[in-house]
Amino acid sequence: MVGGSAGVQGSPASRHIKVSEVLSVKLPSRRILGLISALAIVAIACSSSVTKVEVVSWWTTGSEATGFKAVIDQFNKENPSIQVTNSAIAGGAGSVAKAALQNRVLNGVPPDSFQVAMGHELLDTYVVPDYMSNLDDMFSANDWTNQFPQGVLDIVSAKDSSGKVHYYSVPVDIQRANLLWFNKSVFSASNLTPPSTWDEFFTVAEALKAKGFTALAVGDNDMGADSQVLEIVLVGTLGADKYKGLWLGTTDWAGGDVKAALTTYQKVLTYVNSDHSSLTWDQAADYLIPAGAGAQPKAAMTITGDWAVGEFDNKTFTDYGWAAAPGNDKVYDALADSFGLPSKAANNDAVKKFLTFVGSASGQDLFNPYKGSIPANTTAGNPPPDARQYNAYQKWAIGEWKADAIVPSLEYGAAAAPGWKSAFETAVTAFVAKPDVAILQAALAKACKDVNVCR
Repeated sequence: MVGGSAGVQGSPASRHIKVSEVLSVKLPSRRILGLISALAIVAIACSSSVTKVEVVSWWTTGSEATGFKAVIDQFNKENPSIQVTNSAIAGGAGSVAKAALQNRVLNGVPPDSFQVAMGHELLDTYVVPDYMSNLDDMFSANDWTNQFPQGVLDIVSAKDSSGKVHYYSVPVDIQRANLLWFNKSVFSASNLTPPSTWDEFFTVAEALKAKGFTALAVGDNDMGADSQVLEIVLVGTLGADKYKGLWLGTTDWAGGDVKAALTTYQKVLTYVNSDHSSLTWDQAADYLIPAGAGAQPKAAMTITGDWAVGEFDNKTFTDYGWAAAPGNDKVYDALADSFGLPSKAANNDAVKKFLTFVGSASGQDLFNPYKGSIPANTTAGNPPPDARQYNAYQKWAIGEWKADAIVPSLEYGAAAAPGWKSAFETAVTAFVAKPDVAILQAALAKACKDVNVCR
């Protein structure tokens, strides 16, 4: 009989239990009962003393999820009174998580902390409407105003009505958008070197075209890919200061410098693969990979961010090289994942302790070697010998990050408000379908005025 006891089996007579038998059973003494009660109280107290911290990200799979789990596990190990969990939301390269987060924050039930792109995605969506608490005390206590570069400090901060600067998020990584990736064997066999200017790019592209290669692989099935390439052309044509001025209203969108950049962009598009609209960025990057032994790749170059390293590594492709995109040397077009403190978070002190670890050199050296990004904290870059190490690209990038001028990426939420970014993408998509520099320039100038940055 499943779940039964010996006392209810057998004949009806056997089910009768004498009162004397019950009374003969020894019950626990008062001392034992007291000890049991005390232990129960301690157990309840211990369980209630653990502060639970909910963090929401869109890191659900792959190396980034592995790296973030390593950070959380290490923090929880070092802080047993706090339990951080990652309530990750998958889908749409973060778009599903972003929509869910905005809904929670607007309805007054935010997580304790959440992933957000530093820059205008953070500032316009959450800081200006007063949904975030500032982290000034943390930045001061941890000397972060000296450990994070000024280019980062500028886009995780905002001024109040009196002009005082306040800091609102802690960047955990840095990625670079303005990179040229190339097939090393193709370049070596063709006696070519990575182009450092756009004029050199066109010379190299012609040489590759003459040998039967598509010069530049682009996958713009996601409209952001085209905007990213234009962003990089703008950086490479205008330089760091004038590029930043586009988003501050100090560089004229209707000016000659911008026209020259758009003309260059139009010419760049003449060297891309004909099936660009049917490919995603990673499928375009795969065009640098030969289909098999002895085969030639479909394309020799692609322009995208340093997430290409992960794509190539996943495909066990090692015959690739990288360089700053033409005209982009000594300029780091940066984007970053960061975490802040919602003003209605339930566990402020515990969140701040976690964010302190996220921003520390040890926390960043734990996370970034997995993700393929580099640490935002300039004192990081030296993981312990028994930990995962930075790869060759990351070591190069860490040096560049410390030395380069830093500019914010438009396409990845740092340079402009989401509505402005959307208008930019719409104009660029129309241009790719029907190139007309005058129409594109007018649309971009209008987009700046529509958000009241330009007059």
